[in-house]
Amino acid sequence: MTASGGFTPESERVTRQLRDEIVDGVRRPGSRLVERELAETLGVSRLPVREALKTLVSEGLVTPRPRTWAVVREFTTSDIADLDEVRSGLETLGFRLAAQRHTREGLERLRATVDAELEAARAGDAVRARRAAADFHETVVSLAANELLNELERVLRSRLRWLLGQHDDLLAVALEHEALYQAIAERDVERVQELVLHHLAASRRAALGHHAQKRATGGREEGAERDAF
Repeated sequence: MTASGGFTPESERVTRQLRDEIVDGVRRPGSRLVERELAETLGVSRLPVREALKTLVSEGLVTPRPRTWAVVREFTTSDIADLDEVRSGLETLGFRLAAQRHTREGLERLRATVDAELEAARAGDAVRARRAAADFHETVVSLAANELLNELERVLRSRLRWLLGQHDDLLAVALEHEALYQAIAERDVERVQELVLHHLAASRRAALGHHAQKRATGGREEGAERDAF
């Protein structure tokens, strides 16, 4: 949220930039976030950086360390499993309600996210495709028209965006979203239920496989990076 007149506080700007860099994989798990260094890089004082790090800790993307630094959270296999279980419960309900309650305006917004994801996936733009995929899931929850469900999704949003980014087959995910969109548009609740269970299972396999691959190929490099400090 921006302040009146369109002004964005520095802490919000820094938070958004760091969040995007973590979710998009620019800042790798275990990498250090030092207030002084971040302030110099971003051209701000240390106070907005400190506030941004506190926000990202509360969102579950950053792990605090003593004094003036933190690290990008390293999600364990257990973390991913726990997050996936919660996500599955929320989204199974959310997709069913979206199929029952969506409005024309909401359906148009959902169509736009699918189109953006398909375009990015076909262009091989991983960052844009994954962001659009996350937008799709958030839009579905908004179509469910359940304020408590929306509140729970907002609490978990950053971690869910991270989780939704743990896949490499961009077009396959986009096509699954296309099928889900069609079922939602037709208010075919049974078909939505069938598709979402398949989609969640595929996403779970992709996340765990991606995580295992990253650990196998990047663990040594990340360990060396940490040892260098």
